[in-house]
Amino acid sequence: MEDGMVSTMGAITGIAVGSNEPKIVILSGAVIIAVESISMGLGSYLSNKSEQEVNQNILSEEREEISNYPEEEKKEMFGLFVTDGWSKNMAQKMTEEVSKDKKLMLREMAYRELKVHTEHANSPWKNGLVMLFSYIFGGAIPLLPYLFSTDLGVVVPISISITLVALFILGSITTRYSKRKWWKAGLEMFLLATFAAVVGFGIGSLVG
Repeated sequence: MEDGMVSTMGAITGIAVGSNEPKIVILSGAVIIAVESISMGLGSYLSNKSEQEVNQNILSEEREEISNYPEEEKKEMFGLFVTDGWSKNMAQKMTEEVSKDKKLMLREMAYRELKVHTEHANSPWKNGLVMLFSYIFGGAIPLLPYLFSTDLGVVVPISISITLVALFILGSITTRYSKRKWWKAGLEMFLLATFAAVVGFGIGSLVG
């Protein structure tokens, strides 16, 4: 959503200042949002799908090693437990217990050695769609004012202002999942977006 707001705002601000044509700004903004949202959605889908395929291949290889070389894997498991801080006595008991169940053995090896999760909560399609619609929603915010007025002298600052406010709010909301202060997170996003607006405005002015 942040990417949609910042990219669209920076681009259409530059186009508005450089062209001084409201229809061109609306057309450009619509094209940017459409193309970029699809690109971001597909990128998210493909990256998640590739990651899952790589992880599944790694787990498949590890599963074969557990079946074909059980004693070697037990020694490796013991070493991993010790490395994690368990005493040798406890590590030996845990290794014996884990080795009785191949599924449990695979999960422990995946977690401790491979740093891979054996289960995936989110599907690539879900992640891709979330990315696509988040970008569309974010991109629509800076473009919306251009649909109600052709006076670019008024619309450009309004578009920038509502986008910066939305980004500040978005940054503040992210603190629900962290321990950062809400105003710091909001201000950070606000300043980064302001830089994008200044760049867009500057290039538009230069070209214009």
